[in-house]
Amino acid sequence: MIDRRRINELKPTVWVGKNGCTDVVIEEIRRQVKARGMIKVRWLRNAEINPTHLAGCTGTEILDLRGRTIVLSKKGSGDD
Repeated sequence: MIDRRRINELKPTVWVGKNGCTDVVIEEIRRQVKARGMIKVRWLRNAEINPTHLAGCTGTEILDLRGRTIVLSKKGSGDD
């Protein structure tokens, strides 16, 4: 079960800028998810992001998606 309070208290640790999901951003997301288990990612309004594609590229699963904010976790971990 997903702990909603933990998700709400998370602060974004990865910000995606106008260049979108570059290789550097994808590697940073992978690194942080491996270290933390769950992270929050935000992106600018003018950045074109497909959340499903982002999760697929980083080997993570989407726990929450609201507006321009997504919470990702390790695949199959749910709520570490």
